[in-house]
Amino acid sequence: MSRHLKIPPTKSALLQLKRQVVFLEEGHGMLERKRELLTRLVYERLGEYRKVRAEARRLLEEAYRWLALAQMRMGSQMLRQSALGLPPTLRVNILPRSNVGVEYPAVSAEPLPITPVGLMWTDPSFDHAREKLSEASLVLAHLGELETAMWRLLAEQRKTQKRVNALKYNVIPRYRSTIHFIQSALEEEERNTLFQIKVLREQAERAGS
Repeated sequence: MSRHLKIPPTKSALLQLKRQVVFLEEGHGMLERKRELLTRLVYERLGEYRKVRAEARRLLEEAYRWLALAQMRMGSQMLRQSALGLPPTLRVNILPRSNVGVEYPAVSAEPLPITPVGLMWTDPSFDHAREKLSEASLVLAHLGELETAMWRLLAEQRKTQKRVNALKYNVIPRYRSTIHFIQSALEEEERNTLFQIKVLREQAERAGS
């Protein structure tokens, strides 16, 4: 890639490039601040995500222990029949949310009353398993929001970092190099013009004498 932009070395081009460099430097500063903010948000979400993930794992392990106990006492077929037609124990609402221009779903979940199963052959462990699975689902809904937000913020942070690097190490240096090149060309042209004027003046003076 050429170090200079393909622009004619004129004064108007020089003024335009200087204005563009100011604009690019302001944009670079804004992107740098955005990158720093995104980085901070990612680390904040990461800490919360790890805590919620550990809590979700604990609740799931407990829920599956009760589910395994219910399966052992009731049998797989009876367990499936008892679960048929049961109303949901969780209400989930998903709304769009935006932070630093990054959109991700905001998940809110609330538990619903657990309807008891009026079957003679059911075991209390079945209701305990349902309660624990409902608790775990609440945490999993929050975990899903955190994970989605974290990955989208991280993707935007990486994209912003690439733009910052492109401006800092490629675009702005090329503009500055082009400005320097045009300034040098204009100065050289001015020196040549002054030299020619001096030569013409000396010739006119000799002709007049």
